[in-house]
Amino acid sequence: MSLLVGEITAPHGIRGAFKVQSYTADPLALLDYPELKDARGRVFKFKLVQSLNGGVLLVTLAGVTDRNGAEALRGTKLLIAREALPPTEDEDEFYYTDLIGCNAVAVDGASLGKVLAVHDFGAGVFLEVGETRPTSTMIPFSHESVPEIDLEQKTVTIIPPILKASDDQE
Repeated sequence: MSLLVGEITAPHGIRGAFKVQSYTADPLALLDYPELKDARGRVFKFKLVQSLNGGVLLVTLAGVTDRNGAEALRGTKLLIAREALPPTEDEDEFYYTDLIGCNAVAVDGASLGKVLAVHDFGAGVFLEVGETRPTSTMIPFSHESVPEIDLEQKTVTIIPPILKASDDQE
C-alpha cells in the first residue's frame, strides 16, 4: 500500500527549483523518507532550498535545471510505502490509513459496513462508514462517537451521534 505524503505544486524561478506541499506533520520529515516515488515508480531525492510557510518546501532535484523541467513535474503525487512509516509510540495512536477497511460495528455488535475513508475537511476528522458510496455515512472521529479501535481485529466500534431536536421545533 502506498501513502500520499506530498505533491509537487509549482516551479519557482528559472533554474529548476520547485515547490512541494508536504502532507506530513513535520513538513521537513518528507525529506527523511528513503524513497519518495510517484505513481509510475520514479524515485525522487530532493535537496532542500528553503522551508516556506504552510508546509511548503522549496526544493531542487538532480537533472531538473530549468523552469520547463520543473513545470513538467507539477501535480506529481509523492508516495511512500506504508511500511516506511515509523511505528506508533502509544496504544491510542495510529495512522488514519490503518483504519480504512476496518469493519465498523455498533455497540450492540451490528454491522455498519466498513471504514471507507478518513476525511479532514477543516472542521474535524470524520470516518466515512458504509458498504459503498453514496450510501455511506460520515461519523465524527471523536472518542464519544468512536470509543474503541482494535487494529488487530480490524474493527472500530461506533456510537452514531443522535440529533437532538431543538425546543422551538416542538
